[in-house]
Amino acid sequence: MAFTQEELDYLASRRLGRLATIDPGGVLQNSPTAFSYNPETGTIDIHGRAMGTTKKFRNVRAGGQVAFVVDDVSSFTPWRVRGVEIRGVAEALEDQEPPSPYMSREVIRIHPKRIISWGVDPGQEGMSGRDV
Repeated sequence: MAFTQEELDYLASRRLGRLATIDPGGVLQNSPTAFSYNPETGTIDIHGRAMGTTKKFRNVRAGGQVAFVVDDVSSFTPWRVRGVEIRGVAEALEDQEPPSPYMSREVIRIHPKRIISWGVDPGQEGMSGRDV
């Protein structure tokens, strides 16, 4: 399993992340988006209402290199931040069964290659990064 149980628990507690993609001309795009962890594939899956029409879907189809970040501030006093960054290769898949009827049949599926986390594991100090 690429993710630790603490990372999976944290991801399950959040609803939004930010997906960074790059278009064929080298222009970066960063999009807030909902997501889910797919235990069958060990991936992060991103669905949407009209996913196949989006710039992020076209960017993934053209290249596939992505970074996805889920983070928050758990306390202001004392200052505590936590999050998970997933760097990897994504697929732009069509004709997939959506998790709900109002979503389209396209999905962006992120295969982690590097995972960086901070503040999600109480026993860990600072950031932890690893290739998977």
